[in-house]
Amino acid sequence: MTTRDPRLTPARPDLADSRLRGLVEAERFVEGQPRRVVAASAPLRRTPRVEAGLDTEAVMGEPVTVYDVTDGFAFVQLGLDGYVGYVPEDALGPVDPAPTHRVTALRTFLYPEPNMKRPNGGYLSLGASVSAQDRDGDFLRVGADAYVFAAHAETVQHREPDFGGTAERLVGTPYLWGGRTSLGLDCSGLVQLSLLMAGIACPRDADMQEAALGDALPPGLDGLLRGDLVFWKGHVGLMLDTDRLIHANGHHMTVAVEPLREAVARIAEKSFGAVTSIRRLPRSAA
Repeated sequence: MTTRDPRLTPARPDLADSRLRGLVEAERFVEGQPRRVVAASAPLRRTPRVEAGLDTEAVMGEPVTVYDVTDGFAFVQLGLDGYVGYVPEDALGPVDPAPTHRVTALRTFLYPEPNMKRPNGGYLSLGASVSAQDRDGDFLRVGADAYVFAAHAETVQHREPDFGGTAERLVGTPYLWGGRTSLGLDCSGLVQLSLLMAGIACPRDADMQEAALGDALPPGLDGLLRGDLVFWKGHVGLMLDTDRLIHANGHHMTVAVEPLREAVARIAEKSFGAVTSIRRLPRSAA
């Protein structure tokens, strides 16, 4: 049978998505059940263990398909980018009501009442989505005893077209392998979050992004534009102008801006090797 990317294939030796019948081998095939992330964020791990490494994260409002639940972990495929793994079962809830608003602030707090002086019950990250049931003064009611500041959210149809500007807002965010929230990001998480806020579908990992996004430019570091994506084997950054690169990276352990040529020289010497491609999205998307 054709080899499939395990990151995007909801299949195990004992169980697989029924849509993969005849395409993969498994002891049984099941229909996935739609759910939605109801926690502020949900870690997705390769194996159902809390000590397993973080592959990626899903944030409130994102749809998932559940194939199995065992010992408090759900085996899922994320609706956003197709990533497969295990998330805590208690991070998931019903599909309805569908989200109406998306958080556009880097972070916003959840309050039990429409009053900023009340003790908050946690935060939501940039890109999280909620169902606004009504408005009470300066707050949106997004659940039983749950309110967010209305100016920190826009309708889900809203777009932030300057994805370079979104990335710049995240400067200083700590580097986190697998991170996809404004509390911690990895290189491809920064690119994905920035593009998604612009309404641009984006895969999760750097190799997937290199294969799917934009058109390859001729080799060389000249003539680059804001929004161009620079790829290495296992790394990606975003150009802010002809000279400056923004990227979440393990050298600074943060989202940082630096001259592209300095980054290229250091990365070639110490980590990912040479640039593998530079890709340009359509100008309408930049």
